[in-house]
Amino acid sequence: MINGFDNDKYLRIQSEHIKERIAQFGNKLYLELGGKLFDDYHASRVLPGFQPDSKLRMLQQLKDQAEIVIVISALDIEKHKIRADLGITYDMDVLRLRDEFTQRGFKVGSVCVTHYNGQRSADAFRKRLENMGIPTYFHYIIEGYPSNVSLIASDEGFGRNDYIETSRPLVIVTAPGPGSGKMAVCLSQLYNEKKRGIDAGYAKFETFPVWNLPLKHPVNIAYEAATADLNDVNMIDPFHLEAYGKMAINYNRDIEIFPVLNALFEGIYGKNPYKSPTDMGVNMVGFCINDDQLCCHASHNEIIRRFFTAHNRLALGEGNDAEVNKISLLFKQAGIDVAYRRCVRAARERAAKEGVPCAAMELSDGTIITAGSGDLLGCSSALILNSIKYLAGIDHDVHLIPQDMIEPIQHTKIDYLRSHNPRLHSDEVLVALSVLSTHDEKCRKALECLPLLRGCEMHSTVMLGEVDHKIFNKLGVGLTCDPKRKK
Repeated sequence: MINGFDNDKYLRIQSEHIKERIAQFGNKLYLELGGKLFDDYHASRVLPGFQPDSKLRMLQQLKDQAEIVIVISALDIEKHKIRADLGITYDMDVLRLRDEFTQRGFKVGSVCVTHYNGQRSADAFRKRLENMGIPTYFHYIIEGYPSNVSLIASDEGFGRNDYIETSRPLVIVTAPGPGSGKMAVCLSQLYNEKKRGIDAGYAKFETFPVWNLPLKHPVNIAYEAATADLNDVNMIDPFHLEAYGKMAINYNRDIEIFPVLNALFEGIYGKNPYKSPTDMGVNMVGFCINDDQLCCHASHNEIIRRFFTAHNRLALGEGNDAEVNKISLLFKQAGIDVAYRRCVRAARERAAKEGVPCAAMELSDGTIITAGSGDLLGCSSALILNSIKYLAGIDHDVHLIPQDMIEPIQHTKIDYLRSHNPRLHSDEVLVALSVLSTHDEKCRKALECLPLLRGCEMHSTVMLGEVDHKIFNKLGVGLTCDPKRKK
């Protein structure tokens, strides 16, 4: 795949910039880490060349100076909030994150439970962590947060919170998801460090929106599409414009909270070291784009992908009209429609001719491969086979998986497993192909082409099941589906 983003440059200049910010604050920095760290697939889709774990790899260059505080809200523990992409509760994700960080050589210093108000579930979670030898701290609900500055920046506000013991210059504050209270934890620590005579600073590390790209740049519009359910809005930072006479892009929540943060900084330090919310950020992504046109194209595809995802959620009763309407508006801002995505046109054209569910994939060389549903295979399974046969130079008419092997699998699915759909799913096709590859050269060659599907774009004229979504996600294929259920 052609890259539009210089990942090596990003790893280098981003880590150097964070080091400079640490030095700016007397060698102690609380870094609020927003967005995904291990698996930032949104960034890798809109910035071809950005690796999903780039932020983690960058921070690994600083791991000897860093320790991590994982934040979780007692409110999320109480209601057993689920992380949608992983299907696990936030409290379980805290343990997962700790293991992931530890395995990569990071020091995970502690866990902080925020919004604490005596919840029994939070007490039980703290006891569980402490039995595991994990230091755990409580930060309390402060009445009037964040506007009651005089109370917040006092011993009855931040001063009431547990002081989190840290020992390294860089303290990375992260969480399983949004709304956890990461910023409040950082600010509380600044207040309590000041009481102890320790100089410390705060910075925010988020990839999007990209502050030094235009407001309506496709990369920034794609971020708005990705957060349509949160109703985030990209804006020109008025504080930055007033202070420097230069335009910078931020989003509504940071801009709206800045006057409050300004007052809190003044309450803690007597002055605010930052003149704008953009100043608080350390993001260097915008300096590492080396092919703007390619990133624009990738972002247009991402906006369309988010459009279909919102429509699918609505069809399943999980979304809402506001999310769909917002992304429809973003379409107009980007000057595109779904026909921009070539695989959408190809899949729909074949479905219109054959009257069955169809799928299409655009390969990295621009070739479009299509497939339709049949008696043996669903359109997604058939598309995988057609695509890897093309990539392996195998004739389209060659049947990699013989019918006499597929039929017994269908028999098991229907008669023993009580499935209503006899067609093989994508995972079943790949398992069958793997078995055959031990003695069939063509199957082996086809399987070896699976990595070439990474970065390719695909569309299905019906909504695919969870299994298919997971397979294509693992293959790195950008999948969209029309909001129609399979018959």
